[in-house]
Amino acid sequence: MGKGKLIVIEGTDGSGKATQSKELLARLAKENISTAYFDFPQYGQKSAGMVENYLNGKYGSASEVNPRVASMFYALDRYDASFKMKKDLEEGKTVICNRYVSANMGHQTGMINGKEERIKYLEWLEELEFGFFNIPRPDMVILLYVPYLVAQKMVDKKGHRDYVGGSKRDILEADTDHLRKAEGAYIEVAKRYNWNVIDCTKNGEILSVPQIHEMIWKEVKKVLDN
Repeated sequence: MGKGKLIVIEGTDGSGKATQSKELLARLAKENISTAYFDFPQYGQKSAGMVENYLNGKYGSASEVNPRVASMFYALDRYDASFKMKKDLEEGKTVICNRYVSANMGHQTGMINGKEERIKYLEWLEELEFGFFNIPRPDMVILLYVPYLVAQKMVDKKGHRDYVGGSKRDILEADTDHLRKAEGAYIEVAKRYNWNVIDCTKNGEILSVPQIHEMIWKEVKKVLDN
């Protein structure tokens, strides 16, 4: 049995990552492909406790928390999940992740000024997660791109989330300046790492779930057929 593939569905807030991850899982099941699914952060698990505290503002606003400190919260959560991920991959399963290291690369890079400093951060993060914590590297990262002004409408449609105490938005979602910077950072990082970028909008409107899914499936098939 060959080793499985690790595919990440990444995107700006409100881009429909969770929905498209589930669509992809259903498609893979239809194709009789064995899968495993990881949703990051792992809200409700001990490993995501500091992430939840960060997002509900316990440590201050997004701009008050050092990007490297915030990154550690998320990295520890992924480290916790990495043992099962490695087992699933060794068993030949196709592993789908809703967010991954790429989420830190987008959100936290957006908080760092200066291209050289952003590159230093990305190199530090890669060494931390893939080197020190030795979590699996993805075979493909698909970035769902939705302009932040359009995505804002989608964020407010999300249901109740315990980690923000019933609020509509966490501290990152509520900070429009952060979302604007994160959008630019995601595009910058996507070019650096050759991610597959899927534009989920047309004429300022979000495409339908099936339309976006078909674009994702077209890219995923390339990895699975390789």
